[in-house]
Amino acid sequence: MTPSEIGFAILYLGVFLLLGKIIRVKIKVLQNLFLPSSIIGGFIALLLGPQVLGKLMNVFVADDHFLASGIMTDTIVNVWAELPGLMINVVFASLFLGAVIPKMSQIWTYGGPQLALGWAIGWGQYVIGLLLVIFILTPFFDIPPIAGALIEVAFEGGHGTAAGMASTFEELGFAEAFDLAIGLATVGVLSGVIFGIILINWAVRRKHTKVIEDVEGFSALRKRGVMEYQNREPAAQMTTRPESIEPLSFHLSLVMIAILIGWMILQGLIGIEAITVGSSFMEYIPLFPVAMLGGIILQLIFSKKDKYNLVDRRMINRIQGLALDILILSAIGTVSLDVIGEYLVPFLLLAIAGISWNLFSFIYLAPRIIPEYWFERGIGDFGQSMGVTATGLLLMRVVDPDNESPAFEAFGYKQLFYEPFLGGGFVTALSVPLIAQFGPIPGLIFSVAMVAVGITSGLFYFGKEKHKKAA
Repeated sequence: MTPSEIGFAILYLGVFLLLGKIIRVKIKVLQNLFLPSSIIGGFIALLLGPQVLGKLMNVFVADDHFLASGIMTDTIVNVWAELPGLMINVVFASLFLGAVIPKMSQIWTYGGPQLALGWAIGWGQYVIGLLLVIFILTPFFDIPPIAGALIEVAFEGGHGTAAGMASTFEELGFAEAFDLAIGLATVGVLSGVIFGIILINWAVRRKHTKVIEDVEGFSALRKRGVMEYQNREPAAQMTTRPESIEPLSFHLSLVMIAILIGWMILQGLIGIEAITVGSSFMEYIPLFPVAMLGGIILQLIFSKKDKYNLVDRRMINRIQGLALDILILSAIGTVSLDVIGEYLVPFLLLAIAGISWNLFSFIYLAPRIIPEYWFERGIGDFGQSMGVTATGLLLMRVVDPDNESPAFEAFGYKQLFYEPFLGGGFVTALSVPLIAQFGPIPGLIFSVAMVAVGITSGLFYFGKEKHKKAA
């Protein structure tokens, strides 16, 4: 594989990203589902690649024909297959760069109920997955116990986390888990939006929403994914002068350094483990959660030493967004349909069980845990539990378009404590090797205990605060 071939494969990303955007603008059903262009482009690449178009063309053309593998050559597929594992490090290294850490009192008041609810939902996904593994998937389908972590990895973590865990799945002898996780993540995004819109309509009719009284929907431009003219703002701030260093180059270098710090920390932990206990557990830990720690360390340094406020959060968001678009497009475009077909029944069981748990948790727990604006605030946690943070933010924007409730503030505070652990954090990264090493039953017991912590703190502490205000 030559550098030119790698470069051409990367250029191909732009074709499918733009194609996904054009299709989003033209097809109303995709607009109503608020599907990102990266997901649409990924599906188009999958259909035009060797797994669909290639197999169809093999009936009519010779093996050496240029369409024998669709319009995606083997080189392009091989390059794309490596991109998700690289891009997830950029996404997680960017999480806290440029972010301002608020006071603990604010975090506890607004973010505490959200954290209790999210904690219960996230750990509950492990409970459901491990129960499926213990009683159905392993006995009847001979699937390794680490499949019990796939619901949380795919739903809470999303495409990025699923891609980041690929090397861990492979090293633990269940490489097919990557394709299953990518498929589950796609199901999560789709069902998150669909069920989210259904829940919003239900809540409006039942008078559970405080901000909106009817569902008017977004403007036509917004549904097409185009920013309204009156709302267009600069994508980022110019915090450095270009003749000194281009602002994008400066911020990208910070992300790179954060990843490098994370890599050094991980290598140090692997070395310490080898010297002290002689095991290889740390080698199964992917880089991306430690890259997040590198970003936190770098942000703490800048918070104390940067008197010019050089780190612009919006610029970091643009870098993170680009990495996520590349990640999702390349992950979906290279997912193995053969693997999903081979494990179709387990795949459907995991998807249905995960969706059912998330719906039950939101409908039953959210109104009992969150003191005020329970629907506006809880719908964000539901969206995140189904299809990562972006889905939660989208659903919150539907029910609170002008930010009249504390939903966005509370959700943001919750993320400060939630992201380092669940939804792609250290718990997500450690869960797979821990289940592989100790088995599903200890993991189930611990997960049940964590769910109990979230539910009891939510019901008997934050729930009591709700009753005090009502009295």
